[in-house]
Amino acid sequence: MSTENSEVFTRDTLDLYLKELAKEYKKLGGRNFPIEIILIGGAAIIERYGFREMTTDIDAVMPAVSIMKEAIRHVGDHFGLPNGWLNEDFKMTDSYSTRLSQYSVPYKTFNQVLRVRVVTGEYLIAMKLRAGRKYKNDLSDVVGILSEHEAMGKSIGYDQIDLAVKNLYGSWEGFSDDSVSFIHHVLEEKDYRGMYEQIREGEKKAREILIESQDASSHALREDDIDRILAHQTKQTSKSSVLAQLRQRKKTVT
Repeated sequence: MSTENSEVFTRDTLDLYLKELAKEYKKLGGRNFPIEIILIGGAAIIERYGFREMTTDIDAVMPAVSIMKEAIRHVGDHFGLPNGWLNEDFKMTDSYSTRLSQYSVPYKTFNQVLRVRVVTGEYLIAMKLRAGRKYKNDLSDVVGILSEHEAMGKSIGYDQIDLAVKNLYGSWEGFSDDSVSFIHHVLEEKDYRGMYEQIREGEKKAREILIESQDASSHALREDDIDRILAHQTKQTSKSSVLAQLRQRKKTVT
């Protein structure tokens, strides 16, 4: 886990960079060769939904075209963006599936040459559950997507999510028990708006804990380190809560 500062992308700034990317790609020789990318994760969410205003990374499925890579570098240099501001690093994670392109829809075409697609709601949920990171936006994103679809009168149910999971990954094997329990609980409660803020606050606290742990550590934290730290903190918090309740009861009796 990195604790370095990252660039913040909003829908407006992302669209600006994509527009400039199309111009650079066209200038470098892509005028007669339209290209397509598929936004996933936080980038897809800020383009499609309103509950998140920004993301700190832009993950996309992109063709291996040399002038596209060069165009990405040019835009990054021009706007002072970090290296790899548009990248495919997520392909090295468990949430990646080679079938993603089948479950995306058109978003915008920039400068006639850059066709941008985004992954659809239930498939974003499947990917977020597969990742299931308590210190990121994964779980709050799931609830945010469910909430907006319900508000639009296009609710996403378990059957749709189950199908998305199986289409992308074959089965629920490989999903954490926490992610499986989480989606069943959320769909049963259906209080998406109320749950969103509560979950988001929990994610923020988890990240603060990890940043403190990283600062105190001499090595980079691995995922198993992160899970252990958060599990320990949850146990300590629960213990403190129980002790506080016992003290309050003792005062009441006295």
